[in-house]
Amino acid sequence: MMKLVTQTDVLAKKFGGEECVRILAGAGFDAADWSFFGMERGEGIWCEAGWREYALCLKRAGQECGLGFAQAHAPFPSSRGEEPYDTDIRKWIIRAMEAASLMGVRDIVVHPPQHLEYAKYAERLFRESLAFYRSLIPYCEEFHIRVCAENMWQRDSRRGYIVDSVCSSPEEFNRLLDKLDSPWIVGCLDLGHCALVGREPEDFIRAMGKDRLQALHVHDVDYLSDCHTMPFLESLNWEGIACALGQIGYEGNLTLEADNFLTKMPGELMPGASRLMAETGRYLIGRIEAAQPRK
Repeated sequence: MMKLVTQTDVLAKKFGGEECVRILAGAGFDAADWSFFGMERGEGIWCEAGWREYALCLKRAGQECGLGFAQAHAPFPSSRGEEPYDTDIRKWIIRAMEAASLMGVRDIVVHPPQHLEYAKYAERLFRESLAFYRSLIPYCEEFHIRVCAENMWQRDSRRGYIVDSVCSSPEEFNRLLDKLDSPWIVGCLDLGHCALVGREPEDFIRAMGKDRLQALHVHDVDYLSDCHTMPFLESLNWEGIACALGQIGYEGNLTLEADNFLTKMPGELMPGASRLMAETGRYLIGRIEAAQPRK
C-alpha cells in the first residue's frame, strides 16, 4: 500500500527532530523522509559523536506516535571535483546511509556527481555516476538500504537559465539504472526537475516504468525555478501525473519534497499547513489509485 511521506528539512530546523516527528504524525503522514542536510558543511548532530544514538532516538519518537521512516535524503552535492570536499562528502553520504538504516529507512536518495558542465562532459559524468553508485553497493548490502539515483538539472551561468544534467532525460536515467543492474540502486524521479529541463513528468514516468521507478520527489514548479512547493500551487499537470503513475502500476510511496510551502509561515501555522500538505498528498494517492488498471 502506498505510504504518504514528506521530508523533514524545514520542520526539523524549526522545532528539532523529535517535535518534527510528532508534528508530521499529527498532520496525518504515514512516514518521514529524513533530510540529512548540513552534513555537507560538517555541521549538526549527524557529524558529531552521538549520531547513532540520535538516529535511534528519532526512531523511538516515531514509534511512540505512529510515524515511520520510509525514505531519506543524503547530503549534497555528491561531488565538487575538489578536495577535501569530495573525500568528506563521501564519508558523510555513507554515514547518512547507516543512520537512515538505523531509523528503519528503506530508500535513501543520493545525487549523482554533476560537478562538470553537462553540455561538454555528459559522457564523462555518466561514467563517473556509474562508478560512484557501484561503489555504494557494498554499503547498501551492509546497511540493508537501497540508494535512489535522482534526475538532476544545472544552471547555465552565462545565460542564466536551467539546462540538462545527469539523468535529466528518461533515456539516460534508464541507461544508468540498466547498466548498474542492481537491486540496491533504483530510481527516484523528481517531478519538478523534469519540468525544469522541459520534460513533462507524466511522459518521464511512462518512459521509466514501474521496475525502474521506485521512489518520488513530489513538488510543484513554475517551469522556471526549483520551487519545491505544494502541488496545485504552480504549473504541473497533477491529474496527468497521477494518471501516469496509476497506469504504470507505480508501487513506491508518494513522498512530498514540498516544504518550501512552510518557510514563509510563522511557527504557529506550520502544523496546520502540514495538515493541508498531508490532505493534498492523500488526494493525489486517491487519484493514482483511481487510474490503476482494474484487476
